[in-house]
Amino acid sequence: MKRLLIIDDEAPVLHALRRLLQLHFKPQQLSVEIFSDPLLALQRMQQQRFDVLISDYRMPQLDGVTLLSRARDLDPRAVRMMLSAAADFATVLAAVNRAGVFRYIPKPWSEQQLVADLHAALAFDPCATPSAYELERRRLEALEPGITQVDWGPNGEVLMPGDLMTRPGEL
Repeated sequence: MKRLLIIDDEAPVLHALRRLLQLHFKPQQLSVEIFSDPLLALQRMQQQRFDVLISDYRMPQLDGVTLLSRARDLDPRAVRMMLSAAADFATVLAAVNRAGVFRYIPKPWSEQQLVADLHAALAFDPCATPSAYELERRRLEALEPGITQVDWGPNGEVLMPGDLMTRPGEL
């Protein structure tokens, strides 16, 4: 069974995430622990190994980048993800560079994207050497978050947000 730790200073966010994950994962697949206090979460990380960590960025006692940086020192194998309403470039860059964040999840989140990101995190091996393709993808994501997320049409075309799917000859 995989273990997930979620840290956010807002209890409603924690409970919403837990409910969402219970819809998509069986209890024997994923154990979820939640903490509203980042310092207590760090203490828990010293007692228990977690496969994936999801932390909010803005918290009163400790920001998410610092928390995830300390978590990386405790266990570099834990996949770290950042959840935040702050989408400025400096925040994303700090998360990637200082904490080695695997994914940056915007608030409000897309249920489908969050679940897909968590599946990717659970399958990811942070100790494996990233390919040249993955290094470039990370570099591009750090420069422009979301740039590597592409929606493909049925004929291999790239779909832009808001594109209408029409067949040849239709208006």
